[in-house]
Amino acid sequence: MKTGAIGIFDSGYGGLTVLSEIRARMSGYDYLYLGDNARAPYGNRSYERVYQFTLEAVKWFFDKGCHLVILACNTASAKALRTIQQVDLPKLDPGRRVLGVIRPTAERVARFTRSGHVGVLGTDGTILSRSYELEIDKLHPGLTVTGEACPMWVPLVENREHDKPGADYFVKQHLDRLLQQDPDIDAIILGCTHYPLLIEKIVDFLPDKVTVIPQGKEVADSLLDYLHRHPEMEAKCTKGGTVQYYTTDSPEKFNQMASLFMNEPVDARKTSLDITK
Repeated sequence: MKTGAIGIFDSGYGGLTVLSEIRARMSGYDYLYLGDNARAPYGNRSYERVYQFTLEAVKWFFDKGCHLVILACNTASAKALRTIQQVDLPKLDPGRRVLGVIRPTAERVARFTRSGHVGVLGTDGTILSRSYELEIDKLHPGLTVTGEACPMWVPLVENREHDKPGADYFVKQHLDRLLQQDPDIDAIILGCTHYPLLIEKIVDFLPDKVTVIPQGKEVADSLLDYLHRHPEMEAKCTKGGTVQYYTTDSPEKFNQMASLFMNEPVDARKTSLDITK
C-alpha cells in the first residue's frame, strides 16, 4: 500500500494557523504545506477561478503522494470543495479524500452559543458564498447566522500591521457592523485562517459575553476524529513527524511570513501550478 504525507493547502499563509494546531494535536504525522502565494488572495476571485486554482493544487498534492488533503482556506472550501469532492475525485482517484475547514467549525459551533445567534467574519468570497450560513443551517437549523466581510484584515496580517495601532480602526469597524446587524450574537467564527493573528485585538473590542472561535483547533479535532473513524485512510498517512513547505512565489518572502505564523524557522521550496492543465 502506498503512503504519503497529509496535504495542507491555502492560497497563502493563513492555512499555517490550521497546520500549527493540527501538528500540536498530531505531531507524529508527516505534513506537506502548499501556499499559492503567487495568485493570492483568493477572496475576491470568481467561483470558477478559485475552483480551477484549487483543483490544480489538489492534483499537485496527489502527484506528491498525498492521500488526504485539507483545504485550509475558507474561500477554497466555500467555492471549490463540493465540486472537487463530487465531480473530480471519482475521476482522479476515488480512494483519496479532500476535506475543508467550514464543516468542522459549523459542526461544533452550537456548543459555543447560548443565545443561538452566531457571527461569521471572513473574506468577501466566503461571506458572499453564504457557506457558513448554509452549512450551519443544515446541522443546527435553530441557529441564526450573520456574516460580515472584512476585506482589509488579510492585508493587515500579510503586511505585518496586525499588531499595530493602525489595525484597531479596521478591526473595530467590522466588529461594530456585525453586532449592529445582530446585537444578540454571543459566538463569532473567525472564518478566515489569517484572522487568529488578530485575535487579541478582536477580543479587546468585543463584549465579554462573546466567544471567539478560531478554526484551527476545531479542524484539528475534526481531523483526528476523521482518522479514528477511517483507519483505512489513517494507514495511508506516513508518520515521520516532518513538515515540508512549498510556495508558488518567493521562498524567501514565504519563510519570513511563515515563521511568524509557525513561531519557528521555515524553509520553503518553490513550485508551480500549471493553470493550462
